[in-house]
Amino acid sequence: MLPILTPDRALDDVTVRFLKALENSSFTGEVYADYPTRLLSATDNSVYQVMPQAVVYPVCEDDLNVIAKLGAQEEFRGISFAPRGGGTGTNGQSLNNGVVVDTSKHMNNILEFDEEAQLVTIQPGVVLDQLNAYLKERGFFFPPAVSTSSRATLGGMTGTDASGKGSRIYGKTSDYIHEMGVVLSGGQSWTSKPLSAPEMKEVMAREDIVGDIHRQAYNSIVENEELIDQTFPKMNRGLTGYNLEHALDNNGTFNLSYLLAGSEGSLCLTQKLTFRVIPLPKNKGLVTVRYSTFNEALEGVQLILQADPAAVEVVDDKIMSMAQQDIIWTQVGDMLGGEEGEPPVMGMNFVEFVGNSQEEVDAQIAKLEKLLDDALELEGQATGWRATSNPAQISALWEMRKKSVGLLGALQGKRRAIPFVEDTAVPPENLAPYIREFRELLDGHGVDYGMFGHADVGCLHVRPTLDLTDVMDEPKLREISDGVADLTKKYGGLLWGEHGKGFRGEYSPKFFGPELYDELRKIKSAFDPHNLFNPGKIATPYTMPEVELTPIDKATLRGQVDRTLDDKIKAAYPKATLCNGNGACFTWDAFDPMCPSYKATRDRVQSPKGRAGLLREWMRLRTMAEKPDAPKALAEGKDFNLDVYEALKTCLSCKTCATQCPVKVDIPEMKAQFLDAYHERYDRPRRDHLVALLEKLAPLTQKFAGLSNFMQALPPVKAFMKNGFGLIDLPKVSSLKVEKELSKRKAPAFDLSAMSALSKEAKERSVILVQDTFTTHYDSEVVIAHYDLLVELGYQVFVAPYRPNGKPLHVKGFLKEFDALATENDAYYASVSATGIEMVGIEAAVTLMMRQEYNQRLENRPDYTVYQFHEWLHGKLRAGALSLPQTGSSQEYALFAHCTEKTSLPQTPSQWSDIFAAFNQSLRIEKTGCCGMSGMFGHEVENEDMSKKLFALSWKDKAAKVGAERMLATGFSCRCQTKRYGNFKPRHPVQVLLELAKT
Repeated sequence: MLPILTPDRALDDVTVRFLKALENSSFTGEVYADYPTRLLSATDNSVYQVMPQAVVYPVCEDDLNVIAKLGAQEEFRGISFAPRGGGTGTNGQSLNNGVVVDTSKHMNNILEFDEEAQLVTIQPGVVLDQLNAYLKERGFFFPPAVSTSSRATLGGMTGTDASGKGSRIYGKTSDYIHEMGVVLSGGQSWTSKPLSAPEMKEVMAREDIVGDIHRQAYNSIVENEELIDQTFPKMNRGLTGYNLEHALDNNGTFNLSYLLAGSEGSLCLTQKLTFRVIPLPKNKGLVTVRYSTFNEALEGVQLILQADPAAVEVVDDKIMSMAQQDIIWTQVGDMLGGEEGEPPVMGMNFVEFVGNSQEEVDAQIAKLEKLLDDALELEGQATGWRATSNPAQISALWEMRKKSVGLLGALQGKRRAIPFVEDTAVPPENLAPYIREFRELLDGHGVDYGMFGHADVGCLHVRPTLDLTDVMDEPKLREISDGVADLTKKYGGLLWGEHGKGFRGEYSPKFFGPELYDELRKIKSAFDPHNLFNPGKIATPYTMPEVELTPIDKATLRGQVDRTLDDKIKAAYPKATLCNGNGACFTWDAFDPMCPSYKATRDRVQSPKGRAGLLREWMRLRTMAEKPDAPKALAEGKDFNLDVYEALKTCLSCKTCATQCPVKVDIPEMKAQFLDAYHERYDRPRRDHLVALLEKLAPLTQKFAGLSNFMQALPPVKAFMKNGFGLIDLPKVSSLKVEKELSKRKAPAFDLSAMSALSKEAKERSVILVQDTFTTHYDSEVVIAHYDLLVELGYQVFVAPYRPNGKPLHVKGFLKEFDALATENDAYYASVSATGIEMVGIEAAVTLMMRQEYNQRLENRPDYTVYQFHEWLHGKLRAGALSLPQTGSSQEYALFAHCTEKTSLPQTPSQWSDIFAAFNQSLRIEKTGCCGMSGMFGHEVENEDMSKKLFALSWKDKAAKVGAERMLATGFSCRCQTKRYGNFKPRHPVQVLLELAKT
C-alpha cells in the first residue's frame, strides 16, 4: 500500500479565527476540524457532497447563543452555519461549506412533560422514535410520522416542517408547535409563540432584531394577502418554509413559528421546542389492498377515502419485489401476497384505521371492505385485500413501508434510485393523471424508477435511477427536475411536498412568484442580515443582491467524486460507494442490533455510513496516489490511511449492517479487506498475530486445561497479556473435553466410508455435529448438550473432527490465510456432505461464515449446507419427523439471541419459540442490541469501556431481571459477557431442552 496524500486540510483564515474565538469563549461543546468528521458531514441522504470547514457539537442552549453572537461580529464576516440533526435530508438541507452545528450528539434530552396541558418540551436533537417511546408510556404520541423516525431529530423535522403518514388527519410538524426557543443573529434568544394583536403591536414596537423581524413578517403578509391566497395551493401539503399563509390567522393572532417551521435553519438556530401531543389511539387496524396496476392503486384511493381512514399509503411493484429480498419479508409476506391464480400485485395500498375501541376499528374496516366488495366486479378496482388488527403485524407492515427508500437504494446496476424529485405533491384528485404524465416524462428519459408515498394527500415519493458518475446521465438531473417542476405546477401542486427544499430552493421564485419571493428575501434580511444561516437555500437576503441561491446542479455531486475512482479499486470495495446516506445505521433505539459502536459513542464516524464514507474517500485518494505522476512523500499532516484505520478498529464485526442496512453495506467485509491492504505497509499489533493463531492454539491449551487456567489466573500473566498483547478477561479453557465425553458415550466413529454406506433410513435418523473453536474449547458443556439432546431425540450423532473455521483470520484481515483455509474447509465439508447426512453447527458467528464470508471470498464453491441447530430442529418438527418426549409443567424462559444470528437468519427467534412450544414451554424473545463482546472485541483492552457500556445499554437490566434460571443465550460471546458483567452465565437453549427431554 502506498502512503496516501492527505487532502488539503487547511481552513480559511476566517474559520480559523472563529474556531479559536469559540474555544476561548464560554462555549462548552465540542469543536472538530479534522478531515473524517468534516467528510461525514459533507453528505446526507441526497446526491450532494459539500465539504464544511468544521463541525461543532453544542452541549447546551447557551452554546448556541455563543455561536450566533460570535458569528455576527464584523471580524468573522463570511462565516456561516448549517444546522444539522439526523442528516436524513434528501436535498442537501444541512450541507454547506461553512460550520456545521450538529445538535444530535448532546442536545437530545426530553426536558419536561405536562400531561394536563398535553405539552412536551425537548431539545432539538431528540429523535422522533425516542420521543414517542417516552410518550407511549404516558399514553400520548407526537403524530407526524416520517419513515426515518429512528434517526430523524425533531429539530430537523421542524426545519423541513415534516409530516409523513397520517397527515390527512394529523397535519404537519408546524401544527403541533406550541413554542420555539430560538437564537437570532447576534446571539439573542427569543421564544416564538402565538401573539395576540395587542401583544404583536408591542413586539413590533421594539427597536431590536426581534422588532425588525416581526415588523417585516407582519407587513409582508398584510400587504400581500390577496396574492398569498391566490398563490398558496389549497391542499394538505402546502408551501412550507416562510409560510406566509398561516402565520397570521383571521383573529389577528400572529405565530412566527409557522414562518420558522420549514425554513431549514436559514433564519435562526433552534434551542428547544415545546410541542402539543395527543392521546395515543387505543386500537389500530390495517388493510392491505392489492391492484393489478400501480395506476389503479392510485385511482382506488378516492374510493378508499370514503371509509375515512387515518392514512392511505401506496407502494409499487418494484418496492414489493425488493421487499421480498429483505429481512422484513419474513414478517409481512403473508399479508402482501396475492391469492393463487390472481394477477400479479403491481400496486398496493396500505390503509390504516384508528379508534378507542376494537369495535370502532372493526366497524371502519367493515365499511372499507364493503366499499371494495361492491366495486370488485368493476374494471380497474382492487383484486383483493387482507385486514389485521395484530399490533406486531401492523408494526411490521409499516416498517416495510418505511424501508421503501432504502429498498430502492438496493436496486442493482450502475444506475441508482436517487432523491431529487421524490416528494412532489398535488391535490389528491389529480394524483392519478399527474402520475401518468410523470411516468411518461421519466420513460422519455429512459430511466427506471420506484414509486411509493402518501396517496391520501397526493404526495408521492419517486426515485428515478441515474448514474451520476456518468457524464451522460448527469444532465438528466436538471432536465427531469425542470420537467417535474413544470408538471407539478400544471396540476396545482408543488415540487416539494414533504422533504423540504435544500438546493431545490432555486425553484422558490417559480412557486412563490416574483413578488412573494421578494417578500421572502426581505424576511431573510430581517432575520439574517449577514447571511449567517444556511446561505444559498430557500431565499437570499434582500439587502445582498449579489448573493444567489445555489442551483441544483452547481453544488458538488457525490457522483462527480465517485467518477474519479479507479475501477479496479472500486470493484474491490463495491458497497462503499453504494451507501446512500439513508442513515438507518444512526438508529436511536438501544435495543436495535444495528451498529453498536455508533450507539456507544454517538460518533457518526464510527458507524456504517461514516466508515463507508471514509473508505470511499480512501479509494479516491488511493486512486490519486497510484497515478504515475503522483508524489511519493506524505503530505503534511496525518496520513489518511490512519484516519480510516482509527474509524474501523472500533467496528465489532457483528455484521448487522450487512443485513440491516437497506443497501447491505457490509462494513466487516470491507474492514477485513482494508486491514489486509493496510498491513502490507504498516506493522500489525502483536495481538493480531496471537489472535490469528487462536484456532490452532485452542486444542493445545485445552490439552493442558488445568495448567492453562492456572497460568492465566496469575497476576503476572494477566499483566503480561494486558501490557504485551492488550488482552483482558480471557475465557477459561473448558476442563471437560469433547473427545473424552464422546468416548464415554460410545459415540460412533466419524468414518466417511461407513457413513456413506448407511441405508437411506439410517441416514435420515443420523446427523453430523460440526464443532467450532469457541464452544468446543471454552464451552464444551454446550457441545455435549447438543450431542445428548440429539441422542435423546432418537438420532445417531456423528461428531466431525474439529477444524479451524477462519473467523479470527477474517476479523483481523489475514485474507490470504483465510482464503486458503476456507478453500480447504470447502473441500472437506463437501466430502462430508457427500455422505448424504445433514450437518448441524452450534455457534452462529462461526457456522454462518460458510454462508457469508466464504461466499464473498470464494468462487465456484461446492454445494453443501451446515445448518444452525435451531434451523435443522425446526425443520424436523415441521416435517413431523420428531416424536418429542412428554415434558413437565410449562415454564417461561427468555431468549437473548445472538446479533449475527437473528439478523442474518431473521426467523431465528420465532423458530426457537416454536421449538420450546413443542416441548410445552414458553419462550419470550427479549429485544436487545449488542452485548458488547462480539468475539475478541470485548477482550481488547482499549475496547473495555465501550464493551461495558454496550452491555449496560440493553442487556444488563434485562439479564438481572430475568435471572440465571430463565435467561438463555445462543451466542458464546453473549454468555461470556453476561458472566463478566452480569455475574452469572446464562445457559444455551439446548441445555434447557436436554433437561426437559430427560424429565
